[in-house]
Amino acid sequence: MAIPQFQINGNGNTHIGRVRSTNQDSYLCDNKRGLYIVADGMGGHAGGEVASSLAVQNIRAFLDSNSNKADASSDENTGATASRVAEAINHASMKIYERALEEPTLKGMGTTATAIRVLGRSVACAHVGDSRLYLIRCGYIYQITTDHSLVSEQIRAGVITKEEAENHHLRNVITRSVGYQEQEDVDTYTVDVEDGDLLIICSDGLHGRVPEEVIANCCQKYGILAVDHLIAEANQRGGDDNISVIICLAKAK
Repeated sequence: MAIPQFQINGNGNTHIGRVRSTNQDSYLCDNKRGLYIVADGMGGHAGGEVASSLAVQNIRAFLDSNSNKADASSDENTGATASRVAEAINHASMKIYERALEEPTLKGMGTTATAIRVLGRSVACAHVGDSRLYLIRCGYIYQITTDHSLVSEQIRAGVITKEEAENHHLRNVITRSVGYQEQEDVDTYTVDVEDGDLLIICSDGLHGRVPEEVIANCCQKYGILAVDHLIAEANQRGGDDNISVIICLAKAK
C-alpha cells in the first residue's frame, strides 16, 4: 500500500493584547519553507521585542544555510532535522547573547522559541520555554511540548496541581530561555501527521488564558481560520499578555 503524501498549510497572527504597551512576540508562518516559529520575548526596555525578532530571523537564516535538500521530502530524516532545528535555536541564542553584550540596555533579554519544520508527513520540532505545540486529532487536543517553567516543574513534582498553577503568582517564570546564555538545552520532538490533523503553535498569551478544550473546539470549527478567533477569545478573557498563534492543517494529497 502506498504511503499517502501530505500537504501542510499554515496561518498565523500576533496581537499586542489589551494590557501591554509593546508586542514582544514574533512569529514566522512560512508555507514555502515548511517552517513555523513562535517566539515570546522577555527583558526590560525593548529587550523582549529584540530577542524574539532575532530568534525568528536567525533560526530561519541558519536553516536556509544548513538544511539538507532531502529534508523537504524524506520522513526518514525527521530526527536529524529536529536536531538541526535545535542547532538553529542555539545559533539564535548565541546571536541574541552577543547583541546583549554589545548593548547594555538589552542585558538579560531572552525569548522562548517553538519551531517546527515540515517533512512530508512528518514534523520536526525544537522547543525552549513555555510557548507550546499542540496536536488536534479527531477532536482531541494533545500538548506535544513540555513547558520549561517553574510551575510546570512543580506540577510534575506533585507540589501543586494543574488547577493551582493556572492562577499561581509565578506562572510566568520560565526556567529556560533562548539568548539569556550562549547555549541552552533544547527539547526535540517528532510527530507523524494524519489527514485532518491540526498543529497549533502559540505563546502563553493564548494557552495561559484560553482552556485547551476551547482551543480544540475553535480549531475544529474554523480550521486554520481559527487564528483570529482564538486571539479574540484570549483578549475577551483579559488579554493581559501578547498573543501569537499559528495553526497548520495536514491534508492528504
